[in-house]
Amino acid sequence: MTDFPAWLAPHIPAPARHSGLAVAALGGADTFGRAGFALTSPAFRAGDELDPSFTAGEEDAVAPPLEWSAPPPGSHELVIVVEEASASGGEPACHWLVWGLAPQRGKLLEGGVPPRTGKNAFGNSEWLLPDPPQGETRHYLFQIFATDLPLVLMPGASRAELLASLQGTITACAVLHATFTGGAGDDAGWEDDEF
Repeated sequence: MTDFPAWLAPHIPAPARHSGLAVAALGGADTFGRAGFALTSPAFRAGDELDPSFTAGEEDAVAPPLEWSAPPPGSHELVIVVEEASASGGEPACHWLVWGLAPQRGKLLEGGVPPRTGKNAFGNSEWLLPDPPQGETRHYLFQIFATDLPLVLMPGASRAELLASLQGTITACAVLHATFTGGAGDDAGWEDDEF
């Protein structure tokens, strides 16, 4: 595994510094937070634990709401990549690929349907619910990219296809970090109950 980029290290806590992250491959010191470009969520602050309503901890879980500031002039499209940064191996687990977002200040509502989505680590084109083992804390990195060209990818593209199409097109990027600790669900141990 390659070293984690020095320009990115101050923006991401040590346990979430996976060198295979999309932002490590596509971003740079000159594009990170350029022109004040930022990604936030009304549901959690940077470094906070995700609410179970966005994870496998709840039956009707959905993707969290996200908001972003306007990208720099000359941007044509916005792309969101969410990856589990604490995953081991050369490539982090992909939880969500979203593109086709207008190059302006905007948001995705909680459980909202994005314009185009690609395949997550399980091969589905939807929000992959975080589901770490009980007691284990995992780190999730929400990454947003502004591009200088519109993407021509079809919905259902893979992470590799999306990252390849973004190479050399990034005008700005930003990240938002969250964690989630696996726990026993509400129905844990129900098998032992007598009915």
